[in-house]
Amino acid sequence: MIKIAFPEPSFRTRNQFGNMELFDEIRKTWVRITPEEWVRQNFIQWLIQVMKYPSAMIAVEKELSLGELKKRFDLLIYNSQHNPWMMIECKAPEVELTEKTIMQILRYNMSVPVSYLVITNGHYCYAASIIEGRAEWINELPAFA
Repeated sequence: MIKIAFPEPSFRTRNQFGNMELFDEIRKTWVRITPEEWVRQNFIQWLIQVMKYPSAMIAVEKELSLGELKKRFDLLIYNSQHNPWMMIECKAPEVELTEKTIMQILRYNMSVPVSYLVITNGHYCYAASIIEGRAEWINELPAFA
């Protein structure tokens, strides 16, 4: 498990028709604050502020194809050559990270192969390095390369 201390949030927020929203700096749009979105936005800020990942290399909620199914990944980090490098699946804080969550991101990895897979619910974070098609658990995220 990887220990994460989210930085102090500095999100721009607003109340829109009774729904709290925050401005997503990556997507350049206002999004409703749900528990999963809270985890996603805080994880993005941790990647940028603490891990020093460039925000320009982060994609948020893009569609991918799994056979005939259309799914959306939470976060995809591109490397300096603009190739998919790390995929991150965010869950709401109350959602347990189980084998089902791991299988979900492994299926996504079949469509978009990456070197690193990460799952988090804000409380817990697990990551694996993909080496020759095998996932090996790691204790910290790599520096951006």
